[in-house]
Amino acid sequence: MPDNLTKEQRSLCMSRIRSRWTSAERLLHNFLKGAKIKHKMHPKIEGSPDAILLEYKKAVFIHGCFWHKCRLCYKEPKTRKEYWLPKIEKNVRRDRKNERALRKDGWRIVKIWEHELKKHKSRLSEFFNKKLLIKK
Repeated sequence: MPDNLTKEQRSLCMSRIRSRWTSAERLLHNFLKGAKIKHKMHPKIEGSPDAILLEYKKAVFIHGCFWHKCRLCYKEPKTRKEYWLPKIEKNVRRDRKNERALRKDGWRIVKIWEHELKKHKSRLSEFFNKKLLIKK
């Protein structure tokens, strides 16, 4: 199926998609900062987690349901399967490799899915406390 946008329109749309400081990452950062939990967003360590909690030795990943193939809500694309399917599988393989490397270095992994944030929007503080298992 051909693209219904011109090359310039597609370029403009794609340029607005961010890989860092997404709204989900900002939610996590604001929660951690408000709870006075020391953390580092986008650390330059092997595995590239979205955040790390040094005190708890936890690496936090925030995954988009489509891009990282969520078991609950992933729907296979209907068009351009020859492009999207290998791309998504490559993401999943890279996620596994990154998690193995971090675990090998003694990190505990916390995955937060996009649908979880939407579901718990009204009680994010409670959700993050439960998900991150932080005890004061």
